[in-house]
Amino acid sequence: MPRRHLHMTGSADTPLRAALRKLRTELGLPHGFPPDVLAEAAQAAVAPAVSSHKDATDLPLFTIDPPTSADLDQAVHLERRRHGFRVHYAIADVAAFVRPGGALDAEAHRRVTTLYFPDGKVPLHPTSLSEGAASLLPAQTRPAALWQIDLDAEGAVVATSVHRALVRSRAKLDYAGVQRQIDTGTAEEPVALLRDIGRLREEQEVARGGISLNVPEQEVVAHDSTYGLEYRAPLPAGGWNAQISLLTGMAAAHLMAETGTGVLRTLPVAPDGAVARLRRSAEALHIDWPHHVPYAQVVRSLDPRKAHHAAFLQECTTLLRGAGYTAFEHGELPTPAVHAAVADLYTHCTAPLRRLVDRYTAELCLAAVAEHAPPEWVLAALPGLPKEMADGTRRANTVERECVDVVEAALLKDRIGEVFDAYVVDVLDQEPTTGTVHIDVPAVVARVEGGTEKLPLGERLRVRLAQADPGTAKVLFAPV
Repeated sequence: MPRRHLHMTGSADTPLRAALRKLRTELGLPHGFPPDVLAEAAQAAVAPAVSSHKDATDLPLFTIDPPTSADLDQAVHLERRRHGFRVHYAIADVAAFVRPGGALDAEAHRRVTTLYFPDGKVPLHPTSLSEGAASLLPAQTRPAALWQIDLDAEGAVVATSVHRALVRSRAKLDYAGVQRQIDTGTAEEPVALLRDIGRLREEQEVARGGISLNVPEQEVVAHDSTYGLEYRAPLPAGGWNAQISLLTGMAAAHLMAETGTGVLRTLPVAPDGAVARLRRSAEALHIDWPHHVPYAQVVRSLDPRKAHHAAFLQECTTLLRGAGYTAFEHGELPTPAVHAAVADLYTHCTAPLRRLVDRYTAELCLAAVAEHAPPEWVLAALPGLPKEMADGTRRANTVERECVDVVEAALLKDRIGEVFDAYVVDVLDQEPTTGTVHIDVPAVVARVEGGTEKLPLGERLRVRLAQADPGTAKVLFAPV
C-alpha cells in the first residue's frame, strides 16, 4: 500500500522536477513505447472489436475524476426505483482494443500498472488508447463492460448483471464540482443520488465490519522557483464515488466465486502486533483510542483536515500490508478469500486502463453472466497473474516511496542543522534508538537515528535535520 499520494501543481522546472526525472532513470522506467506497440495501438484505436456490443448510448452516464485526468475508466448513472436504487457502472472495455498475444498485450504484461509521479505518470497503455479511443471521454461513443447493480432501500445488493455495450458519457465532472452541487442542492438527481447511495453503502460497510481509509493526498505546491508540501483532505464525494467502485468489485468477486474461476484481491486480518504498534502511534499523535473501541470505529471518527489525524491515517495503511492477488479454478476458493478491510469477497475490476488484472476479471465476469466458458487467453494467463500483479504492485509502491523521499529531501535540503518539534510514532524493536518521527511543520514523516538513548515512543522529541539531498540522501533526523 503506498504511503502517500502525491500531486504537483505548477509548471516551473524546479530542482524537484530534475530529481524526479533522475529517479525515473535510476528505476529503469520506460520513457515511451516501442514502435510496434504504438503501431498496434494506433490501429486498434480506429478499429476496436465491438461487434458484440449492445447499444446503450441512450444511458446518460457521467464520469467523476480529477480535473486534469484523461484516462477515464468508469462512468456512472444512478437512479431511484420504487424499492431502492439502480446503479449503472460502465467500465472501459480495454479487451476490445488489445489483441491477446500481440505486442500491445505483451507490453501491458511487462508494465502491469500505470506508475504515478507527482509531476506525471508512466502509463500502462499508449495514450492513444488510455487517454483517447478507450477512455470514457464525454460526448464520445466507447465500448464498455456495463454493470447493472440493483440495491434495496438500505443499499444492499439484490441483483447483478454485466454485458458489453457501447456507451456515451454526457459529462466529465470533478470531485469539487460534484461536492459543490450536492452541498448547494443544485445537483440533478443522478448526481445527487451519489450522496444517498454512497452513505447507504458506507452504512453497509460498517455493518459488515469493513473500513475505508480517507488518506489525505500530499500536494507539492510549486510557486515560481520554490515549493511547499501540504496535505489535501479528500472530499466526501470522493468517498461516495469509491463506494460505487467497491460495490462493483464485490459484485464481480461474488460472480467469479459462483462460477468457480477468478482472481480475488485478498488481505489477511492484521496480526495483534501490528494493531498494538498502531495503538502506540495513536498515543504519539494524541488520537483518542479507548481500549474497548474497535480500530474501524476510531478511523471513522478521524478528520483528515487535522494534521495529527492525517498523520495517523497514513500510519493506518500499515494494517493493509499483505494484500495480494489469488487466482482460483475448479470452485476452490483460496484461504483467506476475503479482503479484511473490505470484509467481503473483493476483486479489482474497475480500472483496466491503469491496471492489468482488471481486463481479465472483466472477461471472467462477462463469461459468468452469459454462462459461457471464459476465453482461452484468460484461462491461460490466470495462473501467472498473481505474481505479475505482485511484482507490478511492488514496483508501484517503490515509485511511491521514492517519490516521497525525493519530495521531502528537496523541501528540506536547505535546512540541514535546523531543529524541529516532532512526535515519535514508531521505534524499531531490535534498534530502539532508531525509529520514525512525524514533523508538524512541514508535514514530513521520516527516519530518526543516531541517539544513545531509547526513543520515547508516543512522546514529543526535538530533532535536528542531519541530511536531506534529493536523489542522493534521504531525509534523516537525529535526536537533539
